[in-house]
Amino acid sequence: MQKPVKKDTELIFGIHPIVELLKAKKRRLLILYTTKPVPKAWKKIEALLPKGLQIQYVNREALNKLAGTTDHQNIVGFATPFGFRKKFFSPEKQQALLLLDGVQDPRNLGGILRSAYCTNFDGVIITQKASAPLNAAALKASAGLAEYLDIYLAPSAKAATQLLVKEGYSLYLAVLDPKAKNAANIQYKKPLCLVIGSEETGISRDILGDGQLITLPQKQADISYNASVASGILLFLIAAQLKAI
Repeated sequence: MQKPVKKDTELIFGIHPIVELLKAKKRRLLILYTTKPVPKAWKKIEALLPKGLQIQYVNREALNKLAGTTDHQNIVGFATPFGFRKKFFSPEKQQALLLLDGVQDPRNLGGILRSAYCTNFDGVIITQKASAPLNAAALKASAGLAEYLDIYLAPSAKAATQLLVKEGYSLYLAVLDPKAKNAANIQYKKPLCLVIGSEETGISRDILGDGQLITLPQKQADISYNASVASGILLFLIAAQLKAI
C-alpha cells in the first residue's frame, strides 16, 4: 500500500463526507482507499470521481489504521485542506451567523455544522482557542455538509465578538440560566449572530456582556440539552422566524 503524502493534505472518511466534498467542488480529492468488494454506496462516489484519481484497494485493517478509527464505512481519502474564509463577514451579505465558542467534541461540532447548513445560516465562526478542530470526525458528523459552509476561524471568542459588534451584528448568547430570556419568545433582529458555548463551561465569561442572553426552557434545572441538540433547536427557531427556511 502506497502511503499518502501527508504535507498539505487532510484526512477524510465516510460515504457522505466524500460524496459532498466531490459535489461541492471547493477542494480536491487526492487519493482514495477502499476495499474489494467495494462498499454498497460506491456507485454514488464512482459517478463523481475525477478522471485519473488514484484509487487503492486495501483490507479493512489498513483502512482502520489510515483513518485512526473503525467509523470509516470502508472509504478513506486524503484531500487538499479545508478552505476557511479569509475575510470577515459583512452584515449586508451575511445576515445570520453562528459563533461556536469552545465546542470541544468533534461530533458535536459536526452535528452543529449540519444544523447550520439545514437552517440556511449564512456563515459560521469557530475559534482556535479550546475548540475541536474541523477534522475528519467532525466532517463525518456533519454528513459532509460542512463542505458547503462559509467558515471563519477566529483566534478566540472575544476576538470574534469584537468584530461582530464592530460590524453591527446583534448577538444572542445561549446560556443555561433561568434569568435569561426564553429563546422562543425573542424577536430576532438581523444582522445577527447566535453564540453557542462549550459543552462543559458554556459561553466564555468575557463575552457574556456582549449581547442578549437567551435560554431554552427545560424540565429540570439540573439537566440540559446536548450542545448539538440545543444548537439545532435554536437555529431552527431563528431561521423559521426569519423565514430563511
